[in-house]
Amino acid sequence: MSSIQCDIVSAETEIFSGEVAMVFATGISGELGIAPRHTPLITLLKPGEVRVELKDGSHQNYYVSGGILEVQPYLVSVLADTATRAEDIDEAAAIQAKEEAERLLKDSDKRQDIAQVQAELSKAVAQLHALARLKKNLKR
Repeated sequence: MSSIQCDIVSAETEIFSGEVAMVFATGISGELGIAPRHTPLITLLKPGEVRVELKDGSHQNYYVSGGILEVQPYLVSVLADTATRAEDIDEAAAIQAKEEAERLLKDSDKRQDIAQVQAELSKAVAQLHALARLKKNLKR
């Protein structure tokens, strides 16, 4: 089976580095599936899940707060501001952040930076989505 090197790094540390069969991520123009010998590409990433399919067919899930995805024929680099293994996400904190952002969006009396609140809501929802996919994969 053909493989591609994948490196996922945040501003703080390297999160993942290894040979994989596929990489899945959400770019600003939509969902991406990167296979070995993919056409070179650079795109911005939306906050959300990056999933790697290992050569044995298993998957590992990561949350990124956004960043850049660079694809070369034999290398995928994910450069994120923040990157976390899905299993390391604090589910209670993500739920609380989501609920708080939703409350702020509904509260028309408060002067909030709507774009900032929407970004926080998007981040919390993306974290919860990554956790849900991880839990689904663990049940298999």
